[in-house]
Amino acid sequence: MSAAHTVSGALSAESVALMARTLAELGPLPDPTTLTPEQGRAQSAFASARCNLNLPPMHSVSEVWIDADLDLGSDRCRLKILVPKGAGHGAILFIHGGGFAFCSPETHERCARTLAIESGMPVVLPDYRLAPECPFPAGLKDVVSALRHVFSATSASGVTRGPLLVAGDSAGANLALAAMLHEEAAGRPLPDGGLLFYGNYARSFETPSYVHFSEGPGLTRGKMQRYWDFYAGGQNIEGDPLACPLVATEEQLAAMPPLYLMAAEVDPLLSDTLLLSERLKALGRSDELSITPGVMHGFLQNTSELSAAREALAAAGNAARRQAGR
Repeated sequence: MSAAHTVSGALSAESVALMARTLAELGPLPDPTTLTPEQGRAQSAFASARCNLNLPPMHSVSEVWIDADLDLGSDRCRLKILVPKGAGHGAILFIHGGGFAFCSPETHERCARTLAIESGMPVVLPDYRLAPECPFPAGLKDVVSALRHVFSATSASGVTRGPLLVAGDSAGANLALAAMLHEEAAGRPLPDGGLLFYGNYARSFETPSYVHFSEGPGLTRGKMQRYWDFYAGGQNIEGDPLACPLVATEEQLAAMPPLYLMAAEVDPLLSDTLLLSERLKALGRSDELSITPGVMHGFLQNTSELSAAREALAAAGNAARRQAGR
């Protein structure tokens, strides 16, 4: 696994201004990974609220529940369904990030609504179980269950069968890719494509970007180490591709559907995406890679304030249309 790429980059003036506004509005907040899970989630919801004002209108917004699957090991799970005006057939299953421990469909709603509009497809967000109370593979099992049941569960909400894509940001990108690897190993049908945004794909903290951006801005190496500790729950997961997809075999990666990889330039997790792209390219695949300059981890949450976020999601929407054959 090569890590020979170089990492550099600084925040754009737009990103610096956003950080200043956020600090002025919210004040200094403690590191959520040092709080109790309940406190960390409450703070995450509080901090995310400013990103979810004046939500773009949808044709419909609804919720359904899918039952637990005892054979799979999934729990009962809520799905939030966002159907844009003029939606086509199919759907995008969007897995929210938050370090496997925080966030919800609601913290990511503006991002998901924007993706729905740009792709012309309904977006479905599963409210999967979170660590540390529910470590690996609990959340993954809920995501797999949602992937298997999305069309049957959402038909009454206006989602019709068609191309199925799976997407996710940060820890959600890990879970999205791991869900596809899970289904490939189980011999089950795979989605038609994947949209993976600044994912964390391995429990390895000495990559070039982890070293270069160890103290942020924003996400830090220390935070990621604690997030991974939450998710692992004391288990040895480094060699398991369902927890750390970057260690998947060549055969497993070759079986994946077309992938669209997006990363932030100023992000400790940049190398994870670059390493995944290198492995896929070495297999002769033609997956797409997009690096957004001047932005930090989580930037897609800020579509109301960052032109780079709006442009990046427009590009992701176009990638979704390509993967869906539109």
